[in-house]
Amino acid sequence: MLAIVIGLVIGILLPIQTSVNSRLRSIVGSPFVASFLSFAVGTTFLSLILLVSGQGFGFDSSIFQQQPIWMWSGGLLGVIFLTGNILLFPRLGSVQTVIMPIFGQIVMGLLIDHFGWFNSTASVLTPWRVFGALLVLLGVVGTVALTDWINRRRGKFVIANRVETGNLNVWRLLGIGTGMMSAMQTAINGYLGTVLESALKGALVSFVVGIVALLLILLILRPSVEWRGLSGQPWWIWLGGIIGALFIGGNVLIVPMVGTGIAVVIVIVGLLCGSLLIDRFGWFGAAKNPVTGIQLVSLIIMVLGIMMIRLS
Repeated sequence: MLAIVIGLVIGILLPIQTSVNSRLRSIVGSPFVASFLSFAVGTTFLSLILLVSGQGFGFDSSIFQQQPIWMWSGGLLGVIFLTGNILLFPRLGSVQTVIMPIFGQIVMGLLIDHFGWFNSTASVLTPWRVFGALLVLLGVVGTVALTDWINRRRGKFVIANRVETGNLNVWRLLGIGTGMMSAMQTAINGYLGTVLESALKGALVSFVVGIVALLLILLILRPSVEWRGLSGQPWWIWLGGIIGALFIGGNVLIVPMVGTGIAVVIVIVGLLCGSLLIDRFGWFGAAKNPVTGIQLVSLIIMVLGIMMIRLS
């Protein structure tokens, strides 16, 4: 039960992080600079928590020889997932950019559990688990795509979902692939936290790897930055990094409890709940949109899917 609560909370926080980082990105003018600043805040936050908790930063150097090299790749996969979404949005639009990665996350999460990849505990993929995953995916489609389609049919709003054209199927496959990488990151960070015997250390290592990768990207691209725009901005534009740290730390904590597949699904439900809350109340400068009956029914369907996966 504790794992479910943690997963839902960090999932709810994730769209808040997206809204905050989007505001930061609009200020500095570069998504990579905004991500770098977010990672820097998250790294600082985790470092302070480690110091306050008395855990320290050290760990046995023999881990580098004894453990597989993929154990350190979680932060890099996180950066790839972030960059992938930036590339997908203008080609697939907002709806498919949400659905395709989530589909990849669910599929890869169940495969990781079934085969025991990344040293996870194997959990056989039963028909009930597959059916539960399909229910979750159906709920995602209902929450995002169906509501969007109905609103456009009613003429409430029209979104230019596709700015660029081309081979859309390739981009859809890439969207699924980035979602799979996100699930891999969850499993890898969960194992990292187990090896280091600390969810905080596991999250910090992931952030450090991510911030180094982003620094290299910035050195290569050398984007122009509007630093002057940061003055006079609300304090909450810096919350993205802290939320990201809580998200990674929460995943590191719950994966050993329930497995990658269930952890991914629980977080997805929390993510969609958080998105609906932001739309409903217009938090962080977002436009207010009422929550529809279809969205509520879709959330119930997703909860049923989680129960089927968890109990099978």
